[in-house]
Amino acid sequence: MSENLKIKLVRSVIGCTERQRKTVNALGLRKINDTVEHKDTPQIRGMIKKVEHLVEVEVL
Repeated sequence: MSENLKIKLVRSVIGCTERQRKTVNALGLRKINDTVEHKDTPQIRGMIKKVEHLVEVEVL
């Protein structure tokens, strides 16, 4: 049984690279304090690793 991750955007994407903006968008985050839940998969973990300075992650 896989766990879920709660991902929250805590910093703005202003000043970030286009690749980081697209990654944040692909995670489903649009505005600061937006929160989404995703299954804990290697693909999601990789996306989080690319923007770890912008998000907070909580394991559910």
